[in-house]
Amino acid sequence: MLKHLFLITLHCVIFSFEGTSQSQGSSTLLFNETTLLKHVESLSSDAFEGRRTGTKGAEKARKYIVNQFHALKVLPFTKNYEQKFSFYKKRQTFEGVNVLGWIKGSESPKKYIVISAHYDHEGIHMGEIYNGADDNASGLSALFSFAEYFQANPPKYSVILAAFDGEELGLQGSKFFVKSNVLAEKNIRCNLNMDMISRSDNNILFAVGTAYNETLKSIVTSTKGAGGLNIATGHDGHDGLENWTYSSDHGNFHKKEIPFLYFGVDDHKDYHEPTDDFENIHPEFYINAVKTIISIFEKVDDAKQL
Repeated sequence: MLKHLFLITLHCVIFSFEGTSQSQGSSTLLFNETTLLKHVESLSSDAFEGRRTGTKGAEKARKYIVNQFHALKVLPFTKNYEQKFSFYKKRQTFEGVNVLGWIKGSESPKKYIVISAHYDHEGIHMGEIYNGADDNASGLSALFSFAEYFQANPPKYSVILAAFDGEELGLQGSKFFVKSNVLAEKNIRCNLNMDMISRSDNNILFAVGTAYNETLKSIVTSTKGAGGLNIATGHDGHDGLENWTYSSDHGNFHKKEIPFLYFGVDDHKDYHEPTDDFENIHPEFYINAVKTIISIFEKVDDAKQL
């Protein structure tokens, strides 16, 4: 019954957003909000078995990402979009695969902004599927919205859309990416990382990393959150809050002294639990979060120096 009521509410929210966007004209429609939510629902369904690195569920998620990149005219940055790697963890060898798409910059094509989100999650434990709707089907689905946005708004700098694998097992995919020299460090302008961006009881989206870069700090503090969303800085080791500097894939970029912004929310009761399901995300907050991150990207793309 509760699930039924949630779906009714969700459809009302989607209809409201679509009506507003259409009434303001097509120029204000950054991406299809209905499709964004459908991607999260699909990727966090039981069919993907929690997307644990090296499993059939992860392989299915990888194919899903490649299909979306291809449909959205995102070029492959590596052969077939894939960057394969292996690592040893917990007395086991894992085979991981990053999925890397590319949009050519209109003004500075040899310099890159890496927009990332990990697609792996916890898989199945004790017969229960950890679907990871917020963590991190939300960030992954936002990559598709970025790709859609770029179709009508080509970036000035080239963009890598990176779906990293192995994050839950020690940030392994991003670690391999920055060490692989598939893209020279000197050519990476910055990293914008999205991990858990679809729910917040207090309507706050954190942008972590501003303590390390004055330009990024200025960009974030001058950006107004979409739909009344509140953007907060902090969690970067300078304010007494839990330090998130190395809490997700952006940490490996920071180790290489590459500027970064990490977008995420406070931990919630469903964090790393089998209850992190689509029904528990906050659709309105999520849509506004993606819009806000796109707004920040626009300013990063315009900035002469970082």
